[in-house]
Amino acid sequence: MTLAAPTELPQPGLRQARLRLALPPFRLPAGLGLPVAVALAAALLGALPFLRLAIAAFAPGWQFAPGAAFAEMGSRAAVRATWHSFETAGFSALGALLIGGTFALLLAVTDLRGKRPLAFCLVFSMMVAPQVAALAFLSLFAPNSPALALLGLSPAPGTQNPMLGRFGIILVMALHHAPLVAITLWTGLRSVPHSLVEAAQMEGASPQTIVGRILLPVLRPQIVAAALLAFVAGIGNFGIPALLGLPVNYLTLPTLIYRRLSSFGPEGLPDAAALSLLVALVAGLGIVAGMLAMRRGGGRVEIERPLQPFWRLGRARPLVACGLWLLLALKLGLPLLALLGEALTPALGVALSWQSLTFDKFAEVLLRQDVTVRAFRNSFLFAGSAALILALTSIAFAYALERRMGRFRRAVELVIELPYALPGVVLAIACILLFLKPLPLLGVSLYATPFIILFAYLARFLPLALKAPVAAMAQIEAHHEEAAKLDGATLWQMLRFIVAPILAPAATVSALMVFLVAFNELTVSALLWSSGTETLGVVLFSLKEAGLAGEAAAVAISASFVILLTMLGLDLAGRRLPAQILPWRI
Repeated sequence: MTLAAPTELPQPGLRQARLRLALPPFRLPAGLGLPVAVALAAALLGALPFLRLAIAAFAPGWQFAPGAAFAEMGSRAAVRATWHSFETAGFSALGALLIGGTFALLLAVTDLRGKRPLAFCLVFSMMVAPQVAALAFLSLFAPNSPALALLGLSPAPGTQNPMLGRFGIILVMALHHAPLVAITLWTGLRSVPHSLVEAAQMEGASPQTIVGRILLPVLRPQIVAAALLAFVAGIGNFGIPALLGLPVNYLTLPTLIYRRLSSFGPEGLPDAAALSLLVALVAGLGIVAGMLAMRRGGGRVEIERPLQPFWRLGRARPLVACGLWLLLALKLGLPLLALLGEALTPALGVALSWQSLTFDKFAEVLLRQDVTVRAFRNSFLFAGSAALILALTSIAFAYALERRMGRFRRAVELVIELPYALPGVVLAIACILLFLKPLPLLGVSLYATPFIILFAYLARFLPLALKAPVAAMAQIEAHHEEAAKLDGATLWQMLRFIVAPILAPAATVSALMVFLVAFNELTVSALLWSSGTETLGVVLFSLKEAGLAGEAAAVAISASFVILLTMLGLDLAGRRLPAQILPWRI
């Protein structure tokens, strides 16, 4: 009889390991996966860069030492730049309020004809990059301006360009930010019930009385918010002060940061971080004041019929229309024609004529110059990639914000809106600090690569990409999703087959709007670009600094033409889009 071999008893350590292996993996409760993913993405894009910026300013070397940051904020250069920022942003905001408010009221309450072309041209003037607008006005009033030469108004040779310095910055920023004011006031006018106007008309009130005593008091919160929005935009504007202020050493906070980094490189990052926080503080105060102004305006009021045009201009209608078109010609037409004339002349100072007209500069920047060709390719690539990624992710974000976030929605939205609300120079410095060293675990640095610009674009333009999908998601009834759940569809299947097809048009609009804004962007990329990753804004700025005004004008005109084509495509698709998505379709 043979004895069986004794069975080997498992050791205690091996037994515990098997028990651990048998445990199910950790999973989030059902329905929380998407909200948590959206919240983490919002924190990565919206909160982490600015947290790193604050640490670099107040705790360099990870040791709390705010003295250096406060010393930099209180330095003579910073105080002077802060005053210049307040000066230019404040006066330009008043000018933008006057111009944009006039446009908004005339297009909303009068019986003018051709309102959509007027609104389209006004918004297009804002979509043209700030540095292009500054370059256009420089070309228009230059001593060798081809446009003024044709009219016999060209200044004498050697005369300093009147656009350089404080006055030029204020004027160009006021004209450039006027559409922001108009769009904000158009939104407010849509919420005014027409019954107020009808009641005043029954009492015999004139149109002037209705505007002065009813509409303007009702719109007071929107007026204050619009002025503050233009002020914040002026605080963070880099392209206009860079082209009009740097040549005469008139520095604002963004251009001071740019000069510090250009002079000292990475060694100037702590000072740049402190100045960026100063910019963020000034802009943040404006943003909070605007939010308080809107909150004091009261809650939403349900209206049966929105405001309709009630002011019959009669014989004055052609004169008013001519006045608005003339203002647009001075704001947009003449400066762009001056740029075009400079791009079509063979050399500086040559009068524009049929004999001297040449397209050589366009051929140079579009076909022959490696840096400009690469800049066009990079701008298409960066703007297109950001638009595509944000369009795809905006569907999941919109669904999570509208259906799954609950009471945490507003907090997540505030984090998402942070990079878009604050000036771009603040985000650029934050991205440099965040990605200067290799990433943990990966050991790879994004600094001086195309991916740092792409990350900055994703963070900055995510709120813009969410506007249309969130508005469309709010109009979708929940019974589609409930039916899908009853059929056993997973969250991924519901997003793919139900939500995504419905939100696809709105997401496409978002992608095109992101492309419009990102294609000519300069404020972020001016601090993030490296050799091989130049964007159109960077190249235009570099060409102007190098004295190649004609080539810079050719780049500006070509880029503006791309923006115009994109806006026309959006306008053609406007009938299929949710209401109030395209700002010029009033």
